[in-house]
Order: sequence, then structure tokens, then C-alpha cells
Amino acid sequence: MKNIISMKNVSLIREDRVILKDINWEIKEKEHWVILGLNGSGKTSILNIVTGYQYPTKGEVSVLGHQFGKTNLPELRKQIGFVSSSLDRFNQTLRAETVEDIVISGKFATIGLYENVANEDREQAEQLMASLRIDHLKGKTYDTLSEGEKRKVLIGRALMAKPKLLILDEPTIGLDILAREDILSLTKEIIAHQQCHVLYVTHYIEEIIEEMTHVLLLKEGQIVAGSSPNYCVNSPLIDNMDLMT
Repeated sequence: MKNIISMKNVSLIREDRVILKDINWEIKEKEHWVILGLNGSGKTSILNIVTGYQYPTKGEVSVLGHQFGKTNLPELRKQIGFVSSSLDRFNQTLRAETVEDIVISGKFATIGLYENVANEDREQAEQLMASLRIDHLKGKTYDTLSEGEKRKVLIGRALMAKPKLLILDEPTIGLDILAREDILSLTKEIIAHQQCHVLYVTHYIEEIIEEMTHVLLLKEGQIVAGSSPNYCVNSPLIDNMDLMT
């Protein structure tokens, strides 16, 4: 079975501080993983390595069959959809963009739309918006949306390029209960209908939906466990992680 992500003996050290230590982890085809851990556990560092924005101090990494050190990272990133509150730093660019243009921009992996757009791209964006229940937002600018609506628009943007891997990095952070449930419902639908592997990052146990096949427990830069959701959630190991419920 093909590996979607493979990390072998990966460690990350910055200024004599061990951020990740001896990470051995694989995501195989048809698997959908939750990375569960507190802030500072190493979740963001793993994502930075997966997306090629940070190189490990030691170890081997391959993503979607591309071995790091022997691949074109910008081209690889076009196969990875990424949704994170960290994208808020681009608000100055996004704020005046229409919802449909933000979704379309995902095809070009840009923040802002700078390319000529074909009619089929606009049709694809409209179909995506309908499937994400945001088609009623067409024509609205990003700065007029609620936080939940913004998050769904960014999910649409991430899906526009038909990624093989979709990373949802704490997608419910800052949302109220109803908006959070809406995002979780959409995640279920994406797993059911989109042909991509989902990597969902959170520190909330209750966000481990039944469609997720595996959970990776992280603590202080090390893997505590990597197994089925039922095993991880009910394991005595999780009692020492002080996770939110």
C-alpha cells in the first residue's frame, strides 16, 4: 500500500531545543488521521515539515511519494490543501476579495487571484461552494463574513485544486458551537465524497469524528501513541495529556 506520508527517525532541533524527537509515522492510502496534542506538543512543526516549510534536523521524509531533498516542493504543495487560522495573516489581501475569487485562487496556490480564469474554473468553484453550503455567499467580500463562513471559504479554496492531501489545522478554533459542528459535519462529507486524505489537527478529544481512521497522540515532541481512535481515546496514556474535552 502506498504511503501518503512517511517519516523515519525524524527529529527537529532549534537552538539546542528538541522540538521533535525520533518521529516514526506513516499515513497509508485510505487512512484519515487526527493529530491530537496540546499547544507546544509539536503539531505545528510536523505540519511545517509535511508541507516542506521546515526541514528536519535528521531523518527521512516523503509526502505523496515525493522524497524530500529530491523533489520540487512548490509543485508538491499544489497537491496539498491547507486550512489554518494562520492564514489570517493574509487578511489584508483577502478582505476585499469576493468569496468565489478566493475559492478559485486555490487552483493557483495563491492568496489573491492574479491569473486569467477559465469558465470551467468558475463552474467548478460554484459547484464546490454549493457542496460546502456557501453558494449563497457568492459576490460577498471576505471581510463581511462570519468566522465560520470564512473557515468554509478557506476549505473551498483548499479543495479547488483537488488535493491528494487535505490538512485541517485546528479549523474550529475561535468558532461558536454551531459553527464548530458545521465544520465537523463538512469534514465528514469531505471524507465521504472528496478523493483526498484528511489530516485533522486539534487538541479537543470530541472533534475525533468516527470517519477518522487513526489518531496520533503527541506530547512534548514525541509520539505517545498512533493507533485507532477507540484505542487512543480510551488509553490510560491520554489521561496524562491534559487534553480539552
